Amino acid sequence: MQSRVIFVCLLLNVCLFSCDSKSVFDEYKTVPDVWPKNEIIDFKISAPDSINTYNLFVNLRNTNGYKYSNLFLVVEMEYPNGRTNKDTLEYKMAKPNGELLGTGLTSIKENKLWYKGYLKPFSFNESGEYIIKIQHAMRENGEVKGIDNLEGVTDIGFRVEKQNN
Repeated sequence: MQSRVIFVCLLLNVCLFSCDSKSVFDEYKTVPDVWPKNEIIDFKISAPDSINTYNLFVNLRNTNGYKYSNLFLVVEMEYPNGRTNKDTLEYKMAKPNGELLGTGLTSIKENKLWYKGYLKPFSFNESGEYIIKIQHAMRENGEVKGIDNLEGVTDIGFRVEKQNN
């Protein structure tokens, strides 16, 4: 009986997670205990096509150990021709009462943070490999020096979804 319940749960998970027709790229990298400010998380993406438009997201999993209401990231996109585009982005991570935003029923919250595609359509105009580099740029209020080791982040991900045109 117990093995049947486990089998049904596994089958349900496969069905739920394999039915994501918009996903073109979705990958996570684990952050060990802390995320050092000089550690760059990178993702390599092969351009799917140059015709369609896409939404690009930074995905982040965090625990209750994340003690800030926002998150600053430096996200750099390196195009196949060598050109780079670097953005410093701020994301809201908690409500005013301190409750963490994101989805999840456990102490781990998952956040899907917009990177490109929300203001204007993004297309992969160049064929080849794009490299996404993500680094945190967190600082304590009033401090110039950045936080050396960011606590509470467990995984950093990057996701590309085909837009509904």
